[in-house]
Amino acid sequence: MKIALAQINPTVGDFQRNTEKICSFIDRAKNQGADLVIFPELAVTGYPPKDFLDIPAFVDENLKYLDKITRSVSGISAIVGFVDRNKRPQGKLVHNAAAFIQDKKIVSVHHKSLLPTYDVFDECRYFEPAHTISPVKFMDYILGISICEDIWNDEEFWTRPLYEVDPIENLISNGANLIINISSSPFAVGKHDKIRLRMLTHDAVKYKVPFIYVNQVGGNDDLVFDGNSTVINAQGVLIAQAAAFEEDLMIVDLENPAVHVSPRSCDPVETIHKALLVGLQDYVKKCGFKKVVIGLSGGIDSAVTAALAVQALGSDNVTGVLMPSQFSSQGSIDDAVKLARNLGIAHKIIPIEDVFGTYQNTLKAEFKGLPFDSTEENLQARIRGNILMALSNKYGYLVLTTGNKSELAVGYCTLYGDMSGGLALISDVPKTMVYELARYINREREIIPQNSIDKPPSAELKPNQFDQDTLPPYDILDGILKAYVEDAKGVDEIIRMGYDEKIVREIIKKVNRNEYKRQQAAPGIKVTSKAFGSGRRMPIAHNFMCE
Repeated sequence: MKIALAQINPTVGDFQRNTEKICSFIDRAKNQGADLVIFPELAVTGYPPKDFLDIPAFVDENLKYLDKITRSVSGISAIVGFVDRNKRPQGKLVHNAAAFIQDKKIVSVHHKSLLPTYDVFDECRYFEPAHTISPVKFMDYILGISICEDIWNDEEFWTRPLYEVDPIENLISNGANLIINISSSPFAVGKHDKIRLRMLTHDAVKYKVPFIYVNQVGGNDDLVFDGNSTVINAQGVLIAQAAAFEEDLMIVDLENPAVHVSPRSCDPVETIHKALLVGLQDYVKKCGFKKVVIGLSGGIDSAVTAALAVQALGSDNVTGVLMPSQFSSQGSIDDAVKLARNLGIAHKIIPIEDVFGTYQNTLKAEFKGLPFDSTEENLQARIRGNILMALSNKYGYLVLTTGNKSELAVGYCTLYGDMSGGLALISDVPKTMVYELARYINREREIIPQNSIDKPPSAELKPNQFDQDTLPPYDILDGILKAYVEDAKGVDEIIRMGYDEKIVREIIKKVNRNEYKRQQAAPGIKVTSKAFGSGRRMPIAHNFMCE
């Protein structure tokens, strides 16, 4: 049996284009001799549709286009993810579903059993879980059709399974001899090679059946889906793996499989780089933008953001804006200009010293006798934010903010200033990884000026200012932040890792105190296991320090 894994990039709610893409991949699979073509979770609607699922017209459109897809399936069979209505008089109104289609008819429908409510997922909010779990016969196989989370609950693989039932065990006990899983599993660095492949291999060996995993690819809002659709044979051997971060159609002959395929090396910097490019490309395209604008400071964060934007969108679609004040060093201005020239992007120089002086004069009487402090520093950032937003309004540009995860964590950013924009591209990238990305971008030639990488980081909002005046070295800061934000460790645990108690307490206090800023930040691209935003829901008003 030849099976096609159709790894596609749908757009939420774009039923027409999603359907055209699905039908195109069906035709391609049929022309390549496939007996069955498999699409990702919610391929018809795009994932995640969120509260669109509460709108009856959205569900109706999804069913209408599923019917169009069904009528196009001839000479091949297909498994397609869609939203099904719950026909029972109680429970949520819809199911997360997979349609098994043959000869222009839906032969069976399979509902998702396990509905995740952790991290970025909130599926219990919308979906009714499956009431029955049944395999379906096809050619010489009995297919166990499952949906994403359904494969993530093996009690032998996980230290603490989240659910009482294991749909895969249920399918196997009902005779399934081939497990198919359609997924929309978001990217996080290390997730595919360290978790997914290990889990699929474990289950294939445990049940002695092949596992076929088909994942969505592309970006939707803050999430990036990495593809990496995979086939593991009954001996636990990887026999096929689709492209990472690209649409792909992969044909696998289960009777005559390819020889053992070595898992691709997953260098963290390279995969994060690819994820950011895909996330930016799709965010810009799917939101209807063509061009972006970035404030260039001569520092490492804006340089990496600009370089990523050029790689994702092309130099003609990126504009850099230098907005020097009296505190901007000539070296930083030179670095920003050099970066723009290296990237081949248009750049503008809009000094802010006069505007800043006007603000100071306006507030002179009010601030009489008070020292220059963060108030005046933040005014400069807000002037720059307003200039970028004005350019956005006038020319239809998307403003990319340039703050990283380390800064966002401790509040080293200004509301309505450098946080102003439509997408915070590197807001889930720790500062230490920003430097690694810079070196990766420069791997063949100098794109980011070496001076931007080498010089001590500074916001340059007052004389002789450096980040490390108020923050610990970034390798220490990022280690503490990973332990607290991503690994959910308490104060005592982090101190036992070797960090200074005073620094740990100060950093965690800053993280907790700045939640109000993060809840007003532009969306960012999730690349780590725990990103700020929809995946980390913390109260603003609280008085808790986890010891």
